[in-house]
Amino acid sequence: MAANGTTANNNSVAQASKRRKLNNNHVTVVLGAQWGDEGKGKVVDMLATKANIVCRCSGGNNAGHTVVADGKEYDFHLLPSGIINKNCTSVIGNGVVIHLPGLFEEGEKAAKKGLVNWQDRLLISNRAHLVFDLHQQIDGLQEKEKGKNSIGTTKKGIGPTYSSKASRSGLRICDLLGNFDKFSEKFRNLVCVSKRTFPDLEVDTEKELERYKEFAKMISPMVTDTIFLIHEAMKDDKENMILVEGANATMLDIDFGTYPYVTSSNCSIGGVMTGLGIPACSIGNVYGVTKAYTTRVGDGAFPTELCDELGDTLQNRGHEWGVTTKRKRRCGWMDTVLLNYTRMINGFTALAMTKLDILDVFDEVKIGVAYKVRGKVLDSFPAHQDVLKEVEVEYLTMPGWKTSTENVRIFEELPVKAQAYVKKVEELINCPIKWVGVGKSRESMITRF
Repeated sequence: MAANGTTANNNSVAQASKRRKLNNNHVTVVLGAQWGDEGKGKVVDMLATKANIVCRCSGGNNAGHTVVADGKEYDFHLLPSGIINKNCTSVIGNGVVIHLPGLFEEGEKAAKKGLVNWQDRLLISNRAHLVFDLHQQIDGLQEKEKGKNSIGTTKKGIGPTYSSKASRSGLRICDLLGNFDKFSEKFRNLVCVSKRTFPDLEVDTEKELERYKEFAKMISPMVTDTIFLIHEAMKDDKENMILVEGANATMLDIDFGTYPYVTSSNCSIGGVMTGLGIPACSIGNVYGVTKAYTTRVGDGAFPTELCDELGDTLQNRGHEWGVTTKRKRRCGWMDTVLLNYTRMINGFTALAMTKLDILDVFDEVKIGVAYKVRGKVLDSFPAHQDVLKEVEVEYLTMPGWKTSTENVRIFEELPVKAQAYVKKVEELINCPIKWVGVGKSRESMITRF
C-alpha cells in the first residue's frame, strides 16, 4: 500500500510540475502590492524583453508608469510599458477604459522621445469602454459636490465611465467601429442622461461626434478580439510569454482597497481574469511590486505615514510626485501588515522591492509589523477607514547602512545591513524578494535568483 501511495503521490507531483511549467509559459502577472507608484513599469519593462505579448487589464489613464530606457524617461498612462519592446505585441484589454484623445496624445509624446511605430505594436479590445470628455467633466463636478469629503480622484473620468458601464449606458470600441448612426444615437442618449443628473455639463454633441468619426478611422487598424488573440497565443506550442501589467495597486482595488479612497476597478488578481478573459488556471507567476518604504497619493488612512522631516527626506530623495497627478506623495515606513494582506489576496509567488537606495541616508529604518487598536493586536486588515485611522503601528527598528547602494548590481555586494533589511521583510511576509531596485534605470535592478 505504501508503494502504491508513493507512486500515486509521485504521479501527482509530476502532473503538478507539468501544470506549473505550462502556466509559467503562458501568463505572468505584475501587480502593485501597496497604494500604487511602486515601480511596476520598471519591472514590466524588464520582463517584457522576454515577452511576446504585454497586456493592460484594468483602469485607464488615471494610472501612470515611468520607464527609463536607453537614457530616456517615458511616462505611460494607457500604453502598456512593454510597448518599448519592439519585438512584442502590446494589448489594451476589455477591462480598461480608454480616453482616445489621451491615448493618441500619449503616443505622440512618447514618439517625440524616440518610441517608434507604437501603433503597429498595439492591439485594443473591441469590448473596451470609452471614456468621453463628459465623463471627465462629471468626475470634476462630483468631486466639487463632495466638498471636504472628496476622495481626491485624478478627474480623468474613470469612475463615471465605470458607472456608465455598470448602468449599461456606456459605449464600447465596437460601438464606435460599428454603425456610426447607432453610435451617434447612443452617444446623444448618454449626453441627455448625464445632463439630467449634471445640469452644468457642457457638451457640444455634434462636434464630439465629428471628432469620434475621425478617431474611428485612426483606431480601426488596432482593434481586435483580444480574448481570442490571447487564447490563441496560449494554445501555441511555442513558449509564448504573456505578461500582464497591473495598473494602480491592490490597496486601491474597489473591493479590497481602503474604500472609499480607491479606484473604480479591480486592480488585484481578479481584474486580470475579468479584464482580459484569462482563466485562473492559465496564470503562472504573480509578481508583486513594493517600494522599500510606503507611499500613497491623495486622501485616506495611512498607518505608517511620516509627517515629519523623515517623511520629507523620503519624499525628496525618492522624487515622490505622482506621474499622472503631479501631486506630492505621502511617505512612510515599510508596512508588512499591508504587504501580508495584499500577498494573501493575490497569491504572490515573489516580490520586487524597488527604491532601496532611497533609504541609504538613514541612521535607522523601521518596519511596521503589527496593528493595534486600543492595545489589542488586530488579526486582519481593517475594512473600515475609521478603524484604520485608530491604528497604532508596532515597529521593528533596524540599523541603517549609511552607504550608497546605487551602483551595486549583485545582492551579496550590498551593505550587510541593507541585505539584512531585505531579508527581514522577506521573512515577515513569507514571500521571496526576487528583485531589488537601487536606481531608476532597468540596469539598476538586482536579480537574486
